[in-house]
Amino acid sequence: MSVAIVTGSAGLIGSEAVRFFSALGMHVVGIDNDMRSFFFGEEASTKWNLRRLQSQIKEYTHYDVDIRDSDRLDAIFQYYKQDIALVIHTAAQPSHDWAARDPFSDFSVNANGTLNLLQATRQHCPNTPFIFTSTNKVYGDLPNFLPLVELDRRWEIDPAHKYALGIAEDMSIDRSKHSLFGASKVAADVLVQEYGHYFGIPTVCFRGGCLTGPSHSGTKLHGFLAYLMKCTVTGDPYTIYGYQGKQVRDNIHSSDLISAFYEFYLNPGIAEVYNIGGGRESNCSMLEAIAYCEQIASKKLNYSYTDENRSGDHIWYISDLSKFKAKYPNWSIKYDVPHILREIYTQNCERWLKYSD
Repeated sequence: MSVAIVTGSAGLIGSEAVRFFSALGMHVVGIDNDMRSFFFGEEASTKWNLRRLQSQIKEYTHYDVDIRDSDRLDAIFQYYKQDIALVIHTAAQPSHDWAARDPFSDFSVNANGTLNLLQATRQHCPNTPFIFTSTNKVYGDLPNFLPLVELDRRWEIDPAHKYALGIAEDMSIDRSKHSLFGASKVAADVLVQEYGHYFGIPTVCFRGGCLTGPSHSGTKLHGFLAYLMKCTVTGDPYTIYGYQGKQVRDNIHSSDLISAFYEFYLNPGIAEVYNIGGGRESNCSMLEAIAYCEQIASKKLNYSYTDENRSGDHIWYISDLSKFKAKYPNWSIKYDVPHILREIYTQNCERWLKYSD
């Protein structure tokens, strides 16, 4: 049986990958040690999702292993070796603010952990597609210097600009403020490309916008839509940081992202880079997201506003999906923001209320 190795397998994207590729008849090997609870506290733990995977997915083997432990990773890859048909690397420290508190842990997880996985792939299954969830933060704050226009409820880009459909892969990753998180992900991103260019491994960096969906363990420092809906449901206070609440993000459902992974798996390239997100089909401002949450939950969000934005935060970011769509014309966005939020609400409301009691 073909094996798919998935890091961060109990997280949002990892668990979606586990379900998808096991449904194709693959044996999925998950690597996840619930570092999310270490980063953000018990409320962000992914243990609930791991328990669900283990009870529902027959062909799933779980390893409670830290991706910084190169010896244990090597042993896993050595065991499955040529049966490994796919490697999906989603494990990460994902927060700007947290990275500034502990730069060594952030870099060791995001950069060194990625290096460990690349080297294990090189040693044991060098022809296997290696899929990496990178981030739009590799572009730093350069998007903030685009010609942006303030509208009633959102920021937008000048419609005459070349990025009117979204930001493309030709944006520079240099000369900008990335945050330390962004810097560690740049290191990982370039490593993934280099193992493709230098060793011929079929690698890809998906530079994601906001990745979201009902399996997200949203928390204050990471998981925008899931945490926003959680606060709306539970009444917990929410803070908007700067830009009049008009900052814009594109949001891609985990299912749509895994569908993109599948297309690459079927037809991999070498050292590919794609911007991936909701694009023009699935995006919202903070104010628009709040309105959606309040409508779906039939509750008002208890929020406050501060003029101080998070350092390096994007004012407007929408991904240009045209490069990926041109290479993989069978792929398309299935979920928009209201659909995503309705799923998040329906599948998590009861659990959130139980947890908050």
